[in-house]
Amino acid sequence: MAKTESLSEVHQSVNTSKRKGWRRILAFIGPAYLISVGYMDPGNWATDLAGGSKFGYQLIWVLLMSNLIALLLQSLSARLGIVRGLDLAQASKQAYPRWANIPLFGLAQTAIIACDLAEIIGMAIGLQLLFGLPLIWGISITIFDTILLLFLLNKGMRAMEGFIVSMVFIVGISFLVEMFIVEPSLKEIAKGFEPSVLNGDALYIAIGIIGATVMPHNLYLHSSLVQTRKIERSNKGIKEALKFNLIDTTVALNLAFFVNAAILILAAAAFYKNGLHEVAEIQDAHKLLSNIFGNIAPTLFAIALIAAGQSSTVTGTLAGQIIMEGHINLRIQPWLRRLITRLLAIIPAFFTILHYGDDALGGLLVLSQVVLSLQLGFAVIPLIHFNSDKKLMKDFAIKTWVKVLAWASAITIIALNVKLVIEEISGWAKNANNWWIYVIVVPALIFIVFLLLYVFFHPLIEKKNRDRQMVPHGNALDIGKIEKISYNRIGIAVDFSKNDGNTIRHALIQGGKDAHYYLIHVVETAAARYHGQDVMDHETESDARNLEKYRVNLEDLGFDSTPFIGFGSTAKAIAEISNKNELELLVMGAHGHKGLKDLIFGTTVDSVRHKVNIPVLIIR
Repeated sequence: MAKTESLSEVHQSVNTSKRKGWRRILAFIGPAYLISVGYMDPGNWATDLAGGSKFGYQLIWVLLMSNLIALLLQSLSARLGIVRGLDLAQASKQAYPRWANIPLFGLAQTAIIACDLAEIIGMAIGLQLLFGLPLIWGISITIFDTILLLFLLNKGMRAMEGFIVSMVFIVGISFLVEMFIVEPSLKEIAKGFEPSVLNGDALYIAIGIIGATVMPHNLYLHSSLVQTRKIERSNKGIKEALKFNLIDTTVALNLAFFVNAAILILAAAAFYKNGLHEVAEIQDAHKLLSNIFGNIAPTLFAIALIAAGQSSTVTGTLAGQIIMEGHINLRIQPWLRRLITRLLAIIPAFFTILHYGDDALGGLLVLSQVVLSLQLGFAVIPLIHFNSDKKLMKDFAIKTWVKVLAWASAITIIALNVKLVIEEISGWAKNANNWWIYVIVVPALIFIVFLLLYVFFHPLIEKKNRDRQMVPHGNALDIGKIEKISYNRIGIAVDFSKNDGNTIRHALIQGGKDAHYYLIHVVETAAARYHGQDVMDHETESDARNLEKYRVNLEDLGFDSTPFIGFGSTAKAIAEISNKNELELLVMGAHGHKGLKDLIFGTTVDSVRHKVNIPVLIIR
């Protein structure tokens, strides 16, 4: 398949085999920087500002602990993607039954919405601070950054990476300058690294910090992004990839820790020291910075806020697509996927402003981060199980001491969440009109606890399912004998569904044994969509094996065929393969979508028909 310029550029950046020394290390650098933007989004700002203004430097140790946990879990996520060629959602789909994957998808999607909610609020607040735009209008405008995202995706991964790095650079420089302006106490900062007991508001904010730092959707995203590096599939090649990705993750997340620590220190030095202990609102922080330090600091603050929101929304979209495709194998058009996520996040923000007023947004921002933390257990527990499995990970299963640290991190997160939930429900139960707690909240919590226990115990007791189907689309089908006809170069689009047998038979009837057949399948994963043929994930490898089964099957029947794999947009890839090989006939199966389904899933057959100048035979 011919590559566009942007895909060619990505290919050069991930070709690790031809580089030596430090250039070889640079070939692996990249995925963790896309991950790191999620660790410095507006949700982090809200929790860091609340912690710094209310408790001074006291919660810096929570930030450090969160960063160390994040480093451990992100390295496990990268290990899963490199060793098994699976992202976390795909691995969960294989390990757990469908009934469990549906709520796991729902919880992961809720985390994406909570994350996107933070980006929306941060962007709206930043626009208000810079231009005086009302928050309700700022939130409405955030719908249009969907267009910016799609523009970047069409320009290729390099354009997106360049955009994100520039946004992160703006955030880092802004806070570096502000640190010099506020002149914090180094002695008190050092004292803040000493752990302390957490209760009440401190516990709530600490869990918000953990949720804002260790973000569940980043675990899904990282396991997918590392697969864009083409590596030697030997023990030596995998070890090297793991080592360089650990360097990438360590550097990127430590930079994110610097930004988060800078926000908390800024709040402690500017507000806590001046007796302003209730600055949980980003708007208040901007206003007080203006009163205390003049115009430069608050302007930098607002610019950095917008930059952080814009960069974070990109990675959230990629993670959403990976989660949807991995857990429930549902693929829809990228623009629709993005629009749905954005609208689901905008609705609660709109409701909050209209019902409670602008002042309630800060609380909603912190709440969104607590929701992220509550979902973490459902991503972390499977991740640890998958990395501990010696049968699947072979020599790269994690060592005992890493397991101990990982489970200790998971237990810490879950224990803090349980404590928070008990405290919050106890507070709600004191209200007179609290029937909804017993009708809605308690049953939901019982189900969540049951699901969490199931997620933990299922991999331990379900050893007999090792031979479960390990290919995304199913096995190749047997092809019966058919009659000869006259086409010489015939393309056959296959998707490894039950329709393949009918599609292939119709194609063979057209050409007989004198024709040559081109077996075409397109990999549509999120990674393939953005990285083209540079992606080396599990689905690509299994699809290649399935195509080879078809080729061998046809050869046994006396037919000559050649397998071709395309990547990304189905219609575009099929058309390019057809045109490049000068096919005389293209045979495709129709899914029979109508109306709304065509809008959601796309009309592949119709798109291909407009992109080729040969007959297209559509088989129902």
